[in-house]
Amino acid sequence: MEISIVDNYYKKRFDFFKWNRELSLTNKVIIAFFMACITGICAQIVIPLPWTPVPVTGQTFAVLMAGVVLGRYWGGISQVMYVAVGLAGIPWFAGMTGGYGIIFGATAGYLIGFILAALFLGHFTDKYIKARSFKPMLGLMLLANFAIIYIPGLIGLGAFLYFAKGSMPSIWTLIVMGLLPFVIGDLVKIAGAAGLTKVITPKEPYAHEVDANN
Repeated sequence: MEISIVDNYYKKRFDFFKWNRELSLTNKVIIAFFMACITGICAQIVIPLPWTPVPVTGQTFAVLMAGVVLGRYWGGISQVMYVAVGLAGIPWFAGMTGGYGIIFGATAGYLIGFILAALFLGHFTDKYIKARSFKPMLGLMLLANFAIIYIPGLIGLGAFLYFAKGSMPSIWTLIVMGLLPFVIGDLVKIAGAAGLTKVITPKEPYAHEVDANN
């Protein structure tokens, strides 16, 4: 019996994720670095804002998908690579910037959040089949974006403003500068990433998921 196009697609996406999780260490490092490169490319989609040193960028989408595509640990490792290579001087942070000086900049906290968010999403993607559907992943990505990325991001922004101006900004100032301008764009990226996750991830077990028999 001829396999339908849909069945063939389901098989290929399952084969990809299972293959990806069973790669050798060397190949996992290569794929993680490839995902770091995608993050760097997306970081060049930049819209500067006049009232804040934090620009609108496209890299959050890549960060969210890193956890989904690479799974637990390796999604986060890809973002560690992104940050480490950028700190080493490769200009692939937002606006083609790079160098260790970024750790003293306004966006350092967001970079830490990227690593944590990718680790978080990778964990749930690999551990729970149900997490790969649109609504659960939408909820997870909202949490990853607005808590796991923004909390260290705002803390880092506050530290930057404190050392730059000599006084700690108010919570409202931080929110206006480091959160509110990005909400609409983030919601669009999150919805797109959650929708893409539903399409590309298998709904069968490939990594010893805890809800495989449910």
